[in-house]
Amino acid sequence: MKKDHVAVVIPARYASTRFPAKALALLCGKPMIRHVYEKAAASKAGMVLVATDHEQIARVVEEFGGRAVMTAESHPSGTDRIAEAVRKAAPEVEVVINVQGDEPLIPTSVIDELIDIMTGNPAIEMATVAVPGDRAAMDENNVKVVFGADNYALYFSRAMIPFVRRGGVEAPAWLHWGIYAYRRTTLERFVSLPTGVLENCEKLEQLRALENGIRIYVHRSNLESIGVDTPADLAAAERKLLEMQNGKK
Repeated sequence: MKKDHVAVVIPARYASTRFPAKALALLCGKPMIRHVYEKAAASKAGMVLVATDHEQIARVVEEFGGRAVMTAESHPSGTDRIAEAVRKAAPEVEVVINVQGDEPLIPTSVIDELIDIMTGNPAIEMATVAVPGDRAAMDENNVKVVFGADNYALYFSRAMIPFVRRGGVEAPAWLHWGIYAYRRTTLERFVSLPTGVLENCEKLEQLRALENGIRIYVHRSNLESIGVDTPADLAAAERKLLEMQNGKK
């Protein structure tokens, strides 16, 4: 059942240092942004928006039947872009799900799980997802998270956390998956806050929330996706998508 008070918003900017115009890059014959949009549209969310700074992306979204919202080019982050889109096109929604525009393989079930968490527990202001990680394979581009017994995040870092000291007990490593859920009021509060010290240090936007007392609930998942940051990632995503499609035949 669709939840009319929930919106999925997909930030999609045109400029990218490593992969310009990647939202429009073709993946199995379709623009990447369309793959993301279709995953979101299949969820329980009552509305799906693409928040973009470029008319070409907006035009492509509208051509395949999606809804795009033009936002300022000057936004420092995707979260700021999402907040503007919500103000313009969905001021009545209560829960906002931020699905990155470079996650074409994100499982719809993960979006639904976050929606259920937010709608089922009004006390949760903000939520995200973590998946098991391989300590040996994770570098600074893989963001790690540690959380307490209540599943609320204690810290996010590019460094390996928790650090296993000699003689210490091995603890599992969790990889942060950059999908977020916010109360609309929490989203507005978040973007009104100044950039934090820890955020500037690690270059991780979610630390702004922790620095200012916004608790982040961490939902644990065993599913996977492929974030596309480079043309090589796009090729990997296409191989995975073809494997998935062939598996259904």
